[in-house]
Amino acid sequence: MSNFTRVPEVAFSRRDMLARCGTGLGMLGLAGVLSDEGVLSAAAPSAAGYGNPMMPKQPHFAPKVKHVIHLFANGGASHVDTFDRKITLDKYHGKPVPNHLPTERKTGAAMASPFKFQKYGKSGIEVSELFAKTAAAHVDDMCFIRSMHADVPNHEPSLMLMNCGASILARPSVGSWLTYGLGTENQNLPGFIIMCPGGYPTKGAENWQSAFLPGVYQGTYIDSQHTQIEKLIENIRNGAASPAQQEKQLAFLNELNKAHLEAHGPDPAMESRIHSFQLAARMQLDASDAFDVSQEPQHVLDAYGPGTQARQILIARRLVERGVRYIQLWQGAGQPWDNHDNLEQGHRKLAEQVDQPIAALLTDLKQRGLLDETLVMFGGEFGRTPTVELAGSNNAGKVNGRDHNHYGFTVWLAGGGVKGGHVHGATDELGFQAVEDRVHVHDLHATMLHLLGFDHTKLTYRYAGRDFRLTDVHGRVVQEILA
Repeated sequence: MSNFTRVPEVAFSRRDMLARCGTGLGMLGLAGVLSDEGVLSAAAPSAAGYGNPMMPKQPHFAPKVKHVIHLFANGGASHVDTFDRKITLDKYHGKPVPNHLPTERKTGAAMASPFKFQKYGKSGIEVSELFAKTAAAHVDDMCFIRSMHADVPNHEPSLMLMNCGASILARPSVGSWLTYGLGTENQNLPGFIIMCPGGYPTKGAENWQSAFLPGVYQGTYIDSQHTQIEKLIENIRNGAASPAQQEKQLAFLNELNKAHLEAHGPDPAMESRIHSFQLAARMQLDASDAFDVSQEPQHVLDAYGPGTQARQILIARRLVERGVRYIQLWQGAGQPWDNHDNLEQGHRKLAEQVDQPIAALLTDLKQRGLLDETLVMFGGEFGRTPTVELAGSNNAGKVNGRDHNHYGFTVWLAGGGVKGGHVHGATDELGFQAVEDRVHVHDLHATMLHLLGFDHTKLTYRYAGRDFRLTDVHGRVVQEILA
């Protein structure tokens, strides 16, 4: 009989054993893995019963891309001030305009964009001065979907819809679905990484939750405001044990875990814990390397420019090179693009942080042969009204901002499988709502999965007696934007 049958006699629980004897890395952005709050719900075990659920897997058909970088403009960037010029707003500036769509708060007259637009590239697509560097270098690589629409004008449900495919109920995030379906190419780094400087955005970790998928597929959060690896990634160093000692600890834990599985059968929660400890140990070397941008030549650093956004966008390229599947970059904690007042000042400041780095990212990926296998996406949870928001609690009495607008907004894509220098769909002449070739968030997700080699109706997970998928019972692939 195995000696491990005596384990229950010890004075502390098995969970305590994991917490005390681990490498000190078990909580590395994997709070859901060790959580008792429903993240570790019953799920199908790995094929081996005790294996690595993140091993690379084959999609339904040959993919156009292998990686996704989502540049998330949280708070809702204004489409009419960035990528969807509306000349009619200039004509009606300061004047009442017909609008039969309900808005979240009372709005007033038309508000012309304070930014200049210019045509760029062979395609002649007009882009605001806010993204002049990106447009000048890459407009012919970009596909603009100007007819996006969501369901409601509130941040929380719209964030959940864009990131998890459902606005109300807890559902797995896009990155969780991708790592569940594809695994990851680098077993020494998480397959799904989120960077947001200064803390969590609105809705926090729900934006990258695995929900009823095994906890191993939850995203790993990085506070990218830090530059020292010890602060950037919590517990990346173990000051209490040498690598040799940690190896012995992991071996001991492995034996305990195997004994538990042999005694009790397949346990997805246990498998997630096992994988988290093993990944955390391997990350001590690879993470330090991946997040250290000082290794880059000076000309590369100069191309991306200074600042936190530039650094995290450069890190995203380094992560793609290392096989990370899904990387989401947030502009900052809270809702930075939510400019109910001082829109000109706010949008200009935010765009200045990312315009040059985004241009450098696309150039860098292209030069390294990575753009063809990477889908880069820019967009937030919704857009903003073409009318000014009237003075009130949300704009401190100022009449120089815009309210939320889920009826129509813009998302752009670049990379493998999409048409460059292409505009799909349109909003009305004022920019209130999508009216031509409308694309719902479910359609966007279906198209993303298609580019990654999946039939979105067949990437499913059985839970509570039902087969769930990212697009629920909705979604169509937007064939018109595919190259």
